[in-house]
Amino acid sequence: MQKIADIKKESDIWHSLNDRVSYLREYVDLLNEDPSVENEIKQETEAIARELEEQEFKLAFSDPMDTHNAILSIHAGAGGTEAQDWANMLLQMYTRYAARKDFKTEILNISPGEEAGIKSVDLSVSGEYAYGYLRGEFGTHRLIRLSPFDADHARHTSFALVEVMPEIDDDVTVSISPEDIKVEMFRSSGPGGQNVQKVSTAVRIIHVPSGIVVTSQSERSQFQNKEIAMRLLKAKLYHIELQKKEEELAKIKGVHVSAEFGTQIRTYTLHPYRMVKDHRTNFQSNDPDGVLMGDLDDVISAYLRSGLRRTV
Repeated sequence: MQKIADIKKESDIWHSLNDRVSYLREYVDLLNEDPSVENEIKQETEAIARELEEQEFKLAFSDPMDTHNAILSIHAGAGGTEAQDWANMLLQMYTRYAARKDFKTEILNISPGEEAGIKSVDLSVSGEYAYGYLRGEFGTHRLIRLSPFDADHARHTSFALVEVMPEIDDDVTVSISPEDIKVEMFRSSGPGGQNVQKVSTAVRIIHVPSGIVVTSQSERSQFQNKEIAMRLLKAKLYHIELQKKEEELAKIKGVHVSAEFGTQIRTYTLHPYRMVKDHRTNFQSNDPDGVLMGDLDDVISAYLRSGLRRTV
């Protein structure tokens, strides 16, 4: 039913554009009789052009998973407080971007830093083409700035890894054998009230064959945390399978594909100059503050339009 609704919505857009073009032709026929309609024709032509450009942009979403919600994970790199603060800055950036796109966000799991920032976080992003928009954010993000945690205010370079996975719906089968997982309960170390701290409500699931470990401790009940952990595990296992298929296809084509998670994709420089540069597309912005406040449309659009999108 959801697929039918999506197709109908897209069909309605094209029918509407067709009707608008027909009306525009009628206005053009009236131009010789009434020159005052010229301004209306110009405005409508520009509006139709913008709509067509938006529809053309959606052609970049060719993967069936692009329509799915996304699970975005951020992991602080080496560097202690500096890197953990950078990971938290990225979390805020993506949360603000999601708000701009009218996406809903939910923190599934978060591990706070000792002094500031976060060690890691799993963020659910729900909305139309959420995974399609965000999948290109996969990779290592580098920050260069004067450290707010250094008494000498020395320049520091921090790294954080961003992983993006499609959230698996019921129509996608991910087989997980009960014999392949170990479920452990422990006391939550995060917020949630005294009961959460006293009772073992947090859940850790270990997938023995792959070595993947997922945890959830954000909810008050053990059942809810186990559900969230299973969502994370399914997404990670599905992502690994997609990656294997992409590597096999690359071998057939003779294309080298790096399997490293640490591939650096973007640098955010706040000192000695101010710039954001995407190393895959050479896109540059002289407004790093705007980008960090969630204005990612241009940098994401440049990547999607470049034809360099990953399929993993």
